Amino acid sequence: MIKKFKVISPFKPAGDQDKAIAELAAGIKAGDKYQVLQGVTGSGKTFTMAKIIEAVQMPTLIVSHNKTLAAQLYREFKGFFPHNAVEYFVSYYDYYQPEAYVASRDLYIEKDASINEEIERLRLSAARSMMEREDVIIVATVSCIYGMVTPDVYRRMTATFSRGETVDVDALMRRFVELQYERNDPVLERGRFRRRGDTLEIYPAYMEEAYRVDMDWDRVQRIRRFNPVSGEMLEDIDRALIYPAKQFVMPAEMVHNAMGAIKQELAERLEFLKGAGKIIEAERLKTRVEYDIEMLTEMGYCPGIENYSAPLAGRKPGESPDTLVDYLPKEHLTFIDESHVTLPQIGAMYSGDRSRKQSLVDYGFRLPCALDNRPLRYDEFVERLDKTVFVSATPGKTEVEQSERVVQQMIRPTGLLDPEVEVRPSDGQMEDIYSEVQKRIKAGERSLILTLTKKMAEDLTDYLSGLGLKVRYIHSEVETIERVEILTQLRQGDFDILVGINLLREGIDLPEVSFIAILDADKIGFLRSHTSLVQIIGRAARNAAGKVIMYADRMSEAMERAIAETNRRREIQVAYNERHNITPATVKKAIADILTRHAEEAGSAAAGTIEVLKKSYNVLIPAQRKQLIKALENEMLEHAKNLEFEQAAAIRDEIARIKETGL
Repeated sequence: MIKKFKVISPFKPAGDQDKAIAELAAGIKAGDKYQVLQGVTGSGKTFTMAKIIEAVQMPTLIVSHNKTLAAQLYREFKGFFPHNAVEYFVSYYDYYQPEAYVASRDLYIEKDASINEEIERLRLSAARSMMEREDVIIVATVSCIYGMVTPDVYRRMTATFSRGETVDVDALMRRFVELQYERNDPVLERGRFRRRGDTLEIYPAYMEEAYRVDMDWDRVQRIRRFNPVSGEMLEDIDRALIYPAKQFVMPAEMVHNAMGAIKQELAERLEFLKGAGKIIEAERLKTRVEYDIEMLTEMGYCPGIENYSAPLAGRKPGESPDTLVDYLPKEHLTFIDESHVTLPQIGAMYSGDRSRKQSLVDYGFRLPCALDNRPLRYDEFVERLDKTVFVSATPGKTEVEQSERVVQQMIRPTGLLDPEVEVRPSDGQMEDIYSEVQKRIKAGERSLILTLTKKMAEDLTDYLSGLGLKVRYIHSEVETIERVEILTQLRQGDFDILVGINLLREGIDLPEVSFIAILDADKIGFLRSHTSLVQIIGRAARNAAGKVIMYADRMSEAMERAIAETNRRREIQVAYNERHNITPATVKKAIADILTRHAEEAGSAAAGTIEVLKKSYNVLIPAQRKQLIKALENEMLEHAKNLEFEQAAAIRDEIARIKETGL
């Protein structure tokens, strides 16, 4: 029986969500390939996406531009669709250093990576769900455009056994080995199997439970799912289907058939290199590839097997690889979240990957077929998509121009408006800012001031402090974990003014802030682009008295567009509130919410990462507890490097708790 997508939520569509859901769902059903959902911050775009999936009943891919946002979406959609298969597909590396060669320094860098076992399980679970179910929602990052084994091969690479069936146990275990499962009789761990007398146990790499098979000689007497940690038996089943334990798994005949093509390519490349006088490169390539061929012949696998994915899969040179998108049925739905960032990122992946691998090929580290182990080009990616909705508060020109319709979601369920925006001259701006922040201090509200450089932020903080104001600054050189405390102190009223650069542009929820001053608003650049200005303005949209003042000597095009867009949104919001007799009210949140909310919504960046990592280690074993703390510290530092300070702080607190309690 096919399960239907059904949203489970106490909330009903509010504001203009109903209209957006109806229009976009109708467009999808009518066959429109591209549409845009343009929604302001706080308008509930994720809920709208969920209701669209429920309306159209199509398998769905949701693409985000980073792990943090993908994990947040994954958690939210798991909540909306508890009875459907919601899966998470992101890069499974905690740390990744790709293979590279720096010719100018004659420096070869070997591939080095640390794989997160839990995220690898989730990736494999996603592939399995797409093989078996139609009610699938995959939340992915741009890693979904990288090559995978073809769906047909993946479907063939399985082992199956049923109750009452007669099987050759030795042949079945050999099949497990072909699927890259390891035999380990003393300890049953994920991706391994063991045999104890007439009992065979296997722990699928994509599951949290294992299978126990009781044999009566060569007959399958009983199959049960059980908890491999506690040993608790969960249920009896009639049949079990085992999928591969690794992403790159090939049938023995395909590996054997590819040997001729690899050897031929090696011979041709050696002839080319020797003809070009590159004797050292030729010898290097010969040694490396002959070793790989021997490993593939004997073991069916070799380190860096993905570099031979094209000949192994029988693809022609230059032909695009199969990816996650190819696992979806032909008719499916795709949401590109934060499309103004995600689409450019997808477009940039191919060139960067190609440049790195071309150097490896030119200097005899890899065969040219390694170039075909690559991400999709932008045109190849969009060609594979069926129905697509671009989601962004500030959609780019590309998605707007190619879409059949742009559906706007401008109404916040709270009734809050986009803030008023005013432009004032730079001359006398300090006196003006002083006057404005004094008004907010008397009203018990907070202020943000945005500068272009760190030195400006520090100097301005000193100047305002000298005037007797309580002010702090925040930028990338501030102790990373300290930043979340600074934001909490701002909300608590320990100080009244926060000076920053681009760190305040998005992702921070500060309802106490009613005034934002943007210095040098007319300067051309990323920090003062149309998109950035719209995002900055949105920071004052949590307060009913929100106001933004741009200080500039002229009106730039970016300023004009940002102001016009904000005013347009305000008019729509005001008219809606008047029709429905809604009085906007400032969002009321406990101070702790700034920490709790970000810890929860960070997904893999905080709460999700903590949960994922803790499942990968047994904290009761001192050595594994130490490994867990080290893994969490690495994740914390990665978030700190990316300026994701709320997530880093949440992980820091978890590390402290584990060290204190041991749990």
